[in-house]
Formats: sequence, C-alpha cells, structure tokens
Amino acid sequence: MKLIQLPTQAFEQRLLEEMNENPALEAGKEEDEFEKDEFENEDYDDYDEAESERIEAEDINIDEYLSNDETPDYKTQANNYSDDDDDRETPFAAPVSFHQDLINQLNTFILNDEEREIAEFLVGSIDDMGYIRRSVADMVDDMAFTQGIYTDEKMVEKMLQVIHELEPSGVGAQDLQECLLLQLKHKTPTESVELATDIIENQFDAFTKKHYDKLIQKYSVSNEQLKKAIYEIEKLNPKPGGAFTGNNKITENVVPDFAIRIVDAELELTLNGRNAPSLHVSKDYQEMMQTYKDSRDKSAQQKDAVQFIKQKLDSAKWFIDAIRQRQETLFVTMNAIMHYQQEFFLDGDETKLKPMILKDIADMVNLDISTISRVANSKYVETPYGTKLIKEFFSESMKNDQGEDVSTLEIKKILQDTIEEEDKKKPLPDDQLAEILKEKGYPIARRTIAKYREQLDIPVARMRKKI
Repeated sequence: MKLIQLPTQAFEQRLLEEMNENPALEAGKEEDEFEKDEFENEDYDDYDEAESERIEAEDINIDEYLSNDETPDYKTQANNYSDDDDDRETPFAAPVSFHQDLINQLNTFILNDEEREIAEFLVGSIDDMGYIRRSVADMVDDMAFTQGIYTDEKMVEKMLQVIHELEPSGVGAQDLQECLLLQLKHKTPTESVELATDIIENQFDAFTKKHYDKLIQKYSVSNEQLKKAIYEIEKLNPKPGGAFTGNNKITENVVPDFAIRIVDAELELTLNGRNAPSLHVSKDYQEMMQTYKDSRDKSAQQKDAVQFIKQKLDSAKWFIDAIRQRQETLFVTMNAIMHYQQEFFLDGDETKLKPMILKDIADMVNLDISTISRVANSKYVETPYGTKLIKEFFSESMKNDQGEDVSTLEIKKILQDTIEEEDKKKPLPDDQLAEILKEKGYPIARRTIAKYREQLDIPVARMRKKI
C-alpha cells in the first residue's frame, strides 16, 4: 500500500533506500558486477566455536533461496521501454534563495555596519510574497530584544528606502497599495503611468471596487485614457516575491506516472519505465546459501551467518514482489480509468468527462476503494492534452433537464466558458449565470454556481468588470 501511494520520483528514492539497506537486492541484469557490500566482508571467525551448538542443514529449506536460472524470473521492465527513456536528467544551476538574492543585492550599496545590520534584519522580515507585514515600531523593538541592535524608527525607515530599491520591484512593501506604488515609481513616466500612480495613491478604494465611472469623473479623463492607466496597473506584480524562481518554497517537478497516446484512433496506455526497474536477488548471497548447504560441518557461526543471509534474501524477494504488485495495480487502475473516460481521452473535450467515483473503478478492477484512492491522489498521466492529476478525472454526478447523469466537471467547464464569453463591461452575476445554465439544460441553484465559481478561482461579477 505504501509503495502504491508513492509517485514516480518518491518511488525511485524509496528504491534507492531499500537497495542501500539490503545488499541482497541488486538492480540491472544478473551478470552485472557490483561493488561488494560491507556485509559480504563480515569476519565470522571471531566466534567462539567451543560455546556454539551444531545445527543441521534441514533447519532451513535452502532450496527456497537458490535459483537455477541465469536469467531472473522477475523482471519488471516495461514493454517498449529502453534504459534511455524517461531517465535523462537535465542539468540545472543550484538556485539562490529569494532572501539570499536580496542580501547579495545589498552588498552593492555603500552602508556602514549599523545600516547593514538593520537592512539585513529587514530582508529577513520579508515573507515569501515579498512583503514586510510588520510595523516599523515592532521591528525596532524586535531588533533590540532579539538582535541587540538599538536603533530608532527614523533609521529603520531610511533602510526601508534602500530595501525598496532592490529587485524585484515592489519588494519590502507593507501592503498591496505600497507594493503597486513602488513598481509604478520605477516605471518610465508617461501620461498613463502618472494617472495610474495618482489612482493607486489617492483613489485606491475606488480602484479596487472598480468604480470606473467615479474615476473618469474624478480625473476628467476619457474612457480610453482610464483604460490605458488601468492596463499599466494590471501589468504590475502584486506578489513580487512569489515570482522569484529561487523562492524558498518547495517546488515539485511533476514526472508523469503514465502516458496515454492515440495510435490508429485507439488509446494506448504505458507505464513510465522508471516505475518498472529490473531487479534480482544477489547471486553472491545465493552462492553463500549453497555453500552452507554443501557444508558437512555446520557451526554456530555458520548458523548466525545463514540466518542473516536468509533475512536479507527474504526481504529482497518480498520487495521485488511488492514492486511487481505495485506495477500491476497502477496499470490496471489507470487502464480502467482510461476506458471509463474514453470519449475524453480521444478528443480532449472536458464536457465529455463522465461522472466517476472511486467505487466505479474499484468495482471494475476488483480492488479496494482505498487502493484506487492511493493511485488517484498522487499520480499524473501524460495525455495529448497536457499532464493531468488523475484525481481530477473523478467527479460527482448531477441530473440535467433530461434526467441524465452528467459530471460536475462538465458543468464547471460550461460555467467557465459562459463567463469567458460574457460582456466584460457588464459581467454576469451568479443568478443570471444560473438562468443561462438552466437554459442550456443544467438546472443549478445560484449558491451552487457560486460554489463552482469559487472552485474555479473566478471572482464575483464586480471584480470581473473591465472598462
């Protein structure tokens, strides 16, 4: 169950850990040579034979641990997969953290020791979005109590001006209004930029509420002039720290666990070859067992040694079998999902996604619902329409006006398309959206529209308004 839950990259790490811990487990073809593990160099001659008990070979069924085949029975190499596939790593430069980059920029300013200490403290107070969300007075007190830096608000404000000169523009602001102003002040002055600056500085509330008529009247400008000023504001970054590629946030590189391709109008599913390593039990460890079996005199030292070898061989066989089961479970589960949602995978139309719950797939493959959940929640599939998280294909059903079951994903897609096609000068409120969807055959309550809109991260009508 634990192996099934792991996505490709985590599975590879788990595989490496197991191979490091168990010298009886080896990767690649059996004839490959591997470095001897420290376990194979154990000196068993230090035992006191006088105090040991003699044992018989029949104590352990040695034949269970011996293989007569040069080629191992178990190979999880995926079909149509070569060692060159899915295994190339692109070199990359080690990223500098967001805060370290700011410190590096500070080094270009001429500051005395006191100023530098304060500036570095301010950098440390910047959150991952690029803001300092603390008052100057609080920071003065904090520096005194925690850093032994005694200063005043005037000096901190002076150093804040230095921080505001750093890139990305807008970093170190204490709120959104200041962040946008800092970015506008770094722009080349034009009529539109000056109007945008005045709006943010003096009419910020009217701007956030999109009271455009009030702004046109206030500044005695045309609709087109205001539109250009608003465009300058919309180009700004409200989260200057979040756009930094070296952010302290952990970013995950998604490696698809499956790939679905269309070949001759038919769907073809493949499992990422990195999920199907070639493994075998160490030949050296099997030979140790054979040596023990052939030995006439079996001492206590040999008993201890063979029990250790037996433990490692058992563990290796178990792990290989667990990987085989993982591979089979992943494939049959995704194969069932692919066929269940065949219409979508053939043309990519999200409105063709059928209602599908975990139980539907569990019944198809005769597995427990919890197993299907483990596969769906952490795995990705590469499709002709992009890489998708598998759990996104699952949805509840609702009735349309014909009494047919339709997926909530289909309804969300239609809702999203309806909002994209609306007149942005007069965006549709939720009750009107509900009426439109009802006309299209989807009788949905206004509160349900609001819920779906929030799930799609679409703001209310007032916030979607354009000039």
